[in-house]
Amino acid sequence: MTRTLDEWLRWQETLHPRAIELGLQRVAEVAARLRLLERSPPTLVVGGTNGKGSSAHLAALIYREAGYRVGLYTSPHLRRYNERVRVDDRCADDAELCGAFAAVEAARGSTPLTYFEFGTLAALWLFRESAVEARVLEVGLGGRLDAVNIVDADAALVTSIGLDHLDWLGPDRESIAREKAGIFRPGRPAVVAEPDPPRSLIDTACALGADLRVAGRDFGHDATAGGFDWHGRAWRLGGLPSPGLPGAVQVQNASGVLACIEALAPSLPVEEAAIRRALPALRVAGRCEQRGRYLLDVAHNREAAEVLGAHLDTLERGTPRVLVLGMLADKPHAAVARVLAPRVDHWVLVDTPGERGLAATELARRIGTDAGVRCCDNMRDALSAARALAGPRGRIVVTGSFLTVAAAAAELDG
Repeated sequence: MTRTLDEWLRWQETLHPRAIELGLQRVAEVAARLRLLERSPPTLVVGGTNGKGSSAHLAALIYREAGYRVGLYTSPHLRRYNERVRVDDRCADDAELCGAFAAVEAARGSTPLTYFEFGTLAALWLFRESAVEARVLEVGLGGRLDAVNIVDADAALVTSIGLDHLDWLGPDRESIAREKAGIFRPGRPAVVAEPDPPRSLIDTACALGADLRVAGRDFGHDATAGGFDWHGRAWRLGGLPSPGLPGAVQVQNASGVLACIEALAPSLPVEEAAIRRALPALRVAGRCEQRGRYLLDVAHNREAAEVLGAHLDTLERGTPRVLVLGMLADKPHAAVARVLAPRVDHWVLVDTPGERGLAATELARRIGTDAGVRCCDNMRDALSAARALAGPRGRIVVTGSFLTVAAAAAELDG
C-alpha cells in the first residue's frame, strides 16, 4: 500500500497508546534491525531546555560552510513535518520521508513505536542513505530516555536547564539536569553552555567519565562592539560577528556550539572562515522572527519568555505593543504572563488546538486576568483584534507555543 506523507504521519499516531513513552529498548531494537548504529558519521547531539534548536541549526550551518554534507534532525516542526529532517540546507521531500518510513515499518515487526521514535529512526535511515559526513541531532524530550539517545554521540551539548516538562523529567532543575546529562558518554566531549548549571549536571558528567567542558571554565566569550571574542581549550577567535538571531543568549548558545566544534575538530576540521560566515547567517523560523511589525517567537516557558522579554527591551517602545498569546495546557501560564506583562500594552489570547491545547478563556483564568483582554477562538480573529489595538504603527508579538506561531505564520503567508 502506497501512503502519502500525511497518511504516514496520521498512521504513526495510532501505533502506540501513549504519545510519549520514554525509554530506549523498543527504538534500539528496531534501530539494530535497520543497522542504523553501525559505522555512523561524527555526530553532535544537542539537548537542554531552551536554545536547542538554534544551537543545532548553527552547528549544522558551520559544518555546511566548512564543506561537509550534513544531516540535521530537529523537533518539533513549525509548519511542515519536512522541516525536521534536513540534508545540507534542504528539507527532506515527501518521497524521501515516505521511503524512510516504509523502511522503518518493514523492520518494526510487532514493536510499538511512538510518533517521535518512528520519526527519529526514519531520520537516521535517511541520513545513512544520503551518505552525510556529519550529523547534528536535537533531543526531543529530556535526554537519558529520549529516542535520539540510542546514538552514542561523539560530542554532546546541553544548552540550558529550565523548568519544563516537569511531569516527565522531575520537579526541579537538579532532577531535570540529571535527565539531560544522559546524553553524555564516557571519554567523549560533554559541553555545558549554561554559565551556572545545576550541580547534578556536573556530577553526572563526572560520574560517567565524560570529557567535561563547562562555560566559564573551559571556554567562554566576551562581548565586543561588533560581536564577540571566543576562547576554548586551544582556540582563540577574536572579533567574531554576532549570530543572526538577536539577543545576548544567542551568543551564549553560539559559545557552546563553538566548544563542540573545537572538540570535534580532530574528526571534522573547520576553518575559522566557515565560522565567520555561519554566525551572521543563522536564521531559525519562529525564533525572534521579525516579519514587518510582527514578531514571532515560540517561547513557551518562563526562561524562554525572559529571553523574548530581554529582546523586547532593546526595541523602541514609542508605539503600542500587542501580545497575541496562545499556550498548551501543561505550560507555566502565569509565569510567562508575569514576564511579558510589563513589556506589552494590550493582550489578545487565542485558543490553542489539539489534545494538549487550551482555550483562550481558560488561559485568561490561569494567568489571573480578564480585564482588558480579548479572547479569540482562532488566529485570524486574534490578528485582526491585535491590528485594531496596535493601530497603524504598533508592534504585534505572537508567542506561547509552536502551534500559536505556526498558525500566525500561516495567516501572514495568506
